[in-house]
Amino acid sequence: MATYLSSLMIVLQPVNLIALYLCSIIGCILGAIPGLAGGLGITLILPLTFAMSTDLSFAMLLGMYVGGVSGSFISSVLIGIPGSASSIATCFDGYPMTKRGKAAKALSIGITASFMGTALSVLIATFASKALANIALALGPWEYFSLCFMAVSMVIGMSNGSVFKGLIGAFLGVFLATIGTDSVSNQMRFTFGNYNLFAGVNVVCLLMGTFALQLVATSYAKGEQEMPEVEAGSLGGFGLTVMDFVKNGKTIVTSFLIGLGIGFLPGMGGGVASMISYGQAKKSSSHPETFGTGDEEGVWASEASNNASIGGALLPMISLGIPGDGTTVMLLSAMTIHGLQAGPMFITQHADLAYMIFAAVLVAAILVFITEIFTKRWFPLLLKAPYHYLYSAILMLCFLGAFASTTSMFSVGMVIFFGLFGVLMDYFEIPMNCLMLSYILGTNLETYFRRGMSYAMGDATSFFKRPVSCILLLIGIYSLLAPAVKFMIKKMRASKAA
Repeated sequence: MATYLSSLMIVLQPVNLIALYLCSIIGCILGAIPGLAGGLGITLILPLTFAMSTDLSFAMLLGMYVGGVSGSFISSVLIGIPGSASSIATCFDGYPMTKRGKAAKALSIGITASFMGTALSVLIATFASKALANIALALGPWEYFSLCFMAVSMVIGMSNGSVFKGLIGAFLGVFLATIGTDSVSNQMRFTFGNYNLFAGVNVVCLLMGTFALQLVATSYAKGEQEMPEVEAGSLGGFGLTVMDFVKNGKTIVTSFLIGLGIGFLPGMGGGVASMISYGQAKKSSSHPETFGTGDEEGVWASEASNNASIGGALLPMISLGIPGDGTTVMLLSAMTIHGLQAGPMFITQHADLAYMIFAAVLVAAILVFITEIFTKRWFPLLLKAPYHYLYSAILMLCFLGAFASTTSMFSVGMVIFFGLFGVLMDYFEIPMNCLMLSYILGTNLETYFRRGMSYAMGDATSFFKRPVSCILLLIGIYSLLAPAVKFMIKKMRASKAA
């Protein structure tokens, strides 16, 4: 508790608090604009943190993270277009509430549910992280390889469309992770004699290109620069009473627990959590026929769960070094850039920073909640931002950030290359989250596999002889095979019916 309080004092230092608040507001704005997201903000400000202290850097990054997730429901409620994937389910009832003249209440539910989900989940993560890290210290290289394999496999299994395309994305990510100097033999791999690649692929260039530059290029090509008019009516007042919390208490608690659990699973994120929570709320409701027509319970379920996934995603990132969602992949990249290694020893070696991360998320959630409550009448203005100005600023920050990361024009070329690479991946519908997660975990996959093989004198069956490792591997294999098996069973049943 003393360590947590001292870390909280670091967050409350004027410079850190101001940076946290400003980035939270920017994250809300980016989250509210369809097509953009808080993750984009993290990508853009990441190069700016190179010369900053670690505390200030993570205050900015975490503020952007919380603001982006919390603000994504705004466009879902006002115009029926989700600001990010985590708020898709909010559209189902949030926008119908707006069309029925209940925009103020729908926004208040979104603001309050977001705050409750974030604050409670990060408090649980704070007190559970030490215990999880202690358990992780008892694991060996076999278990860590299996854990990383399971994480990548689960993301591939959850890929939209073909699992085969998810595998392609994962293999590309692992390949990119192998470029550079081999940590064991010190040999150069896949550098083609270019000294700029001796240290591997620059994570900033990869993020800027595949995420930011690709987003601008594809959105512009698809003509997604026009926003429908907002007819929200009066947005004044809080709009919630104690009875609203009592009436929806069961839904709030259930959705929160679902979001927390799914956030803990590698690569799942708030989008999966909100959809599952919405389905559960509808299934357990005494009036399921009202869902999709403006039912308040649907908004509570979606927003409480997708924000609860924040604490759930931070817990494995800090304690195990495994990102819980796409945005924590970027936070893990920031740790690497600042010379930090997330994992079981992180809480022991960097206790102040670990608890500072949890405290910063809690403070950011409070600041965002207060700000959104008092400014919600101006939310429609956020959706009128001209895209041609936004895209120009994003491109400029991409190239400046890449150049600042290495002070080399080669990095600018890498951003353009990965931007084109990202466009091709989007065209062929290869999931980007598979590539990014496997890239981040690629080095760990190789290191732990080689270490486990070395300790076992080349016996590959050692990964299956250890119970925990075997269970994790079987879960990973099941995640890969389950979609194909389900498809075959469905096809067989259809043929029998015919």
